Amino acid sequence: MAHKKLHLPVKTCITCKKSFSWRKKWERNWNNVKFCSEKCKRHKPKKIIHE
Repeated sequence: MAHKKLHLPVKTCITCKKSFSWRKKWERNWNNVKFCSEKCKRHKPKKIIHE
């Protein structure tokens, strides 16, 4: 019997603004995950400094 992944947590990528679901490889680090992929991580938005 296959396990259906119907109720996985979802986050929004801070680079591309698309939603992405929990993955097994992020199991121990899910609270710190901010990007949906390595590509988005490399092209992360630059911090804007307000004066």
